[in-house]
Amino acid sequence: MTTNKEKFTCLIVGTGFAGLAMAIKLKELGIEDFILLEKAGDIGGTWRENTYPGAECDIPSALYSYSFEPYPDWEYKWSMQGQILSYIKYVAEKYDLYQHIHFNQEMTGARWQADHNTWVIQTADGSQYESQHLITAIGQLHHPSIPDFEGKEAYEGVSFHSANWDHEVSLEGKTVGVIGNAASAVQFIPAIAKTAGAVKIFQRSANWMLPKQDRMYKKWEKNLVRRFPLLLKLYRLRIWLLGGALFMLMENKNNWLRNLYQKKSIRFIKEHLKDPDIIALLTPRFPMGAKRILFSDTYYPALTRPHVSIIPDNIERIVASGVQVEGQKVHPVDILIYATGFVTNPFLMGLDIVGASGRTIREAWSEGHQHYKGISIAHFPNFFMMYGPNTNLGHNSIILMIEAQASYIARCIHHVLENKLSSIDVQEAQMIAYTQSVQKRLSGMIWANIDDSWYKSEKGDLPNNYPGRTMEYMRETRGIDWSAYNLV
Repeated sequence: MTTNKEKFTCLIVGTGFAGLAMAIKLKELGIEDFILLEKAGDIGGTWRENTYPGAECDIPSALYSYSFEPYPDWEYKWSMQGQILSYIKYVAEKYDLYQHIHFNQEMTGARWQADHNTWVIQTADGSQYESQHLITAIGQLHHPSIPDFEGKEAYEGVSFHSANWDHEVSLEGKTVGVIGNAASAVQFIPAIAKTAGAVKIFQRSANWMLPKQDRMYKKWEKNLVRRFPLLLKLYRLRIWLLGGALFMLMENKNNWLRNLYQKKSIRFIKEHLKDPDIIALLTPRFPMGAKRILFSDTYYPALTRPHVSIIPDNIERIVASGVQVEGQKVHPVDILIYATGFVTNPFLMGLDIVGASGRTIREAWSEGHQHYKGISIAHFPNFFMMYGPNTNLGHNSIILMIEAQASYIARCIHHVLENKLSSIDVQEAQMIAYTQSVQKRLSGMIWANIDDSWYKSEKGDLPNNYPGRTMEYMRETRGIDWSAYNLV
């Protein structure tokens, strides 16, 4: 076992957008005594991990970037994975963050040491770190989910999850089966359809989709915003306001607007596909917004290719040659790709974090995700989360939420250091009241209307999404109510 005996002021877990924002906000307040633990050999989080063909963001890049680091060199309105990863690395270089990163250090657990008022953090290789404050910035989308299909191990072809794309495998001329048709699938299916001999899409349920209207930026446009940075800020503001308007789709009371967008989505299908049976197959049976709204310019056109087909029948089992569906019909496939999403609940899955009461986070959340502003948990002193419960979005850029959290946490830590405090711990009553308020508001949102959704937990609560607009959360985290905390 390797022990890092040096005691740090802050330890951040993760080097994606959240972890880097947290590090930058600490530096802004003069806090340099921190490290970032990264499980891999490079930074980037989900944009390092997901390298499937066609991988891109479903938020325009002018908004899916830091407000304090606008970028005039985006190639497309909706950027591809490669350029987003390059942007992340550019930011890390500019703010001199690499010196703080410990690579190939996967955190497995942490324990609060009350006698020293510090956290002791363990990693997979047996190393230990000691830090006064612990901040998790690991997001949700990094545990691939593959349903436990009967016979899965019997399949004799090549299979992998879209998040673990096997780039050594050639799809050229092969029959490729894709299980799933959500956010990742609608990006890579058009890409693989160009070379695969056949693509069979095993659709689990239809999703509402809107056109991206993506395009490459012209050289003169990039030169213009580089010369006049205010124009890029105004463009970003416009996208943000449009996202705020989209939030109205998430409220039950706005059925008139939902019907308008649903009709727009159906018109989009009919622009490319004429078969009434296919159109019906692609039309969801739930209200728009209840599940993640997808954006793509290329998915429906890909379905017009003669070698691309949708198979709506329920999967019974996986067999040696392919996929068996209802009626015992077997669809042979050479390669099987699981586009089946991620395990998103519980938050901080797989981490054995033990707080002041001796309970793990898993135990503390056994009856639901109790939290304060998605950032703090009672009886876990000097512990902060980024992208925690009820801070996800279905209508706008998560970067806005991340920046708000990073600023809030940095100010909490600065307050502890400036006042020579030992610890900061949110009061249990404040945490319970906040969680109840959030869940009450969420019960009136469209996400509560269906059960089969990643927005819901097995307990029936809604631990993922924030019930308001990004502006509300930014206001909510702008000030800190110190009376809500136990300051020791």
